[in-house]
Amino acid sequence: MFGRLAASQHLLVAVLSAWLILTSPWVHMLRRIPRNAGFLDYAHIAIGLVVLVLAVTFTVSCLQLGRWRHYFPWLTGNFSPVGRDLRGLFRGRIPSSEGSGLFGTIKGLLLASLLAAAVTGAGWLVFEGSAEAVHWRRYHIAAAQLMVVCYVLHIVAASLHLLEFIRE
Repeated sequence: MFGRLAASQHLLVAVLSAWLILTSPWVHMLRRIPRNAGFLDYAHIAIGLVVLVLAVTFTVSCLQLGRWRHYFPWLTGNFSPVGRDLRGLFRGRIPSSEGSGLFGTIKGLLLASLLAAAVTGAGWLVFEGSAEAVHWRRYHIAAAQLMVVCYVLHIVAASLHLLEFIRE
């Protein structure tokens, strides 16, 4: 599925994103970095910038050579694999992890929301101190919340495949 670089990026993006998500309740910024900003505030910014670079390079790694069709089949009008996987899911069948079905679409939404959260976080930082920063903060939080939902769905999908693999 992945090349060696993409596999390394996958693990790094997963771990760093989890850290950002889990520590975000303790990050206290609105329009600007507060005067009394602590380790978590500055670490969130630094790690967020690292994740921005990783999100861009990982997305490029995942989508090259036409593989974007596996993550975004609906862009080509191909809705049938997702529909087939959903019907199968209701019949107790686990969808395939490969191809342009339900799990591929979840991965695509996770990639897009990861990129959106990273870009909006950087936008928030760029506009730090201005009234515009509040808007970027709102966009960032919405993108991050969508990313969390997709992240959880991705973990559930991966766990189902591990379970299926162990059973066989």
